Amino acid sequence: MNRYLLLTFFLFNIAINAKDIHPLYKYKAIGFVSDFVVKNNKLYSGSDEGVITIHDVQSKKLLEVITLEPVTTELGELQSARILSLDYINNKLLIVSIGKGLYRNVWIYEKHQLKKIIDESAKLTLKEARFLDDEKILLASFASEIILHDFKENYTLYKRHVTQSTLGDITLSKDKKRVIMCDESGEVRVIDTKSSKTLQVFDSQNVDNLFHVAYANGVTVTAGQDRRVGVYHDNGDAYHLKSDFLVYCVGITPSGKTALYSSGENSSLQLFNTTTKQKLDRLVGHSGVINQIKFINENELFSSDGGEYIFYWKLQKDK
Repeated sequence: MNRYLLLTFFLFNIAINAKDIHPLYKYKAIGFVSDFVVKNNKLYSGSDEGVITIHDVQSKKLLEVITLEPVTTELGELQSARILSLDYINNKLLIVSIGKGLYRNVWIYEKHQLKKIIDESAKLTLKEARFLDDEKILLASFASEIILHDFKENYTLYKRHVTQSTLGDITLSKDKKRVIMCDESGEVRVIDTKSSKTLQVFDSQNVDNLFHVAYANGVTVTAGQDRRVGVYHDNGDAYHLKSDFLVYCVGITPSGKTALYSSGENSSLQLFNTTTKQKLDRLVGHSGVINQIKFINENELFSSDGGEYIFYWKLQKDK
């Protein structure tokens, strides 16, 4: 009984000490933000206007603006090349945009030069693209196909249709040897990026469409339409947290010890301990549906909600 009372008292103290954290700064993009990446103290954000803005994180200055060529529709009208996905490696930016007929264009931006490496004639309906190294990229389509493409040699090494369900999201392990993939069925798969072999299918903690997935240091977190946050450990342990609203987005610290999820109609972000399941501080300030969360270390992160701004947050140190 004493042990139970002590645990209750401990959890109660954590709950009452939890605070609301507000963003320290907001970086303005051009258009509504669809994706962004933070590398080497630079923030690269892509929008529905077909524009990429590059900000210096420390000085907060706008360094550069990249504008993709507009798309000519079937009716001969010009429209912005909406950007869907961004990634970065070794001074190269990887961009996926919507082209003619809603098929995708894939670009590499390097040394202030924009080069199209895949165009709409390939008739791909890509959702995301990620660098594996300086020569290879991993592409993922809405139809849950994954494609390993050598853009230096312009050669596809494999193309695999993983599941019949529509793709929710993908994320890579830090060493880029594995891709974690979730879909509308609620399933989460771990796939070897070199061979496309499925290494693991988690026992699903979600029963409906998954919108987003995050992974770090052996811990996977999912955001679901079923108002659940799925948490999976590589050792097999899994559980879910229930939210009072659809969970659109999740994020996780590099250590995997702390994660957060979009929570409630007011678009707050709820932090929690991935081991104890205990809810921690809450991040408040968003007004729209949160679509991206990126931690840069244990205490700093960026997020966006499909509006014109990317929010910068700094968490409080462990109490």
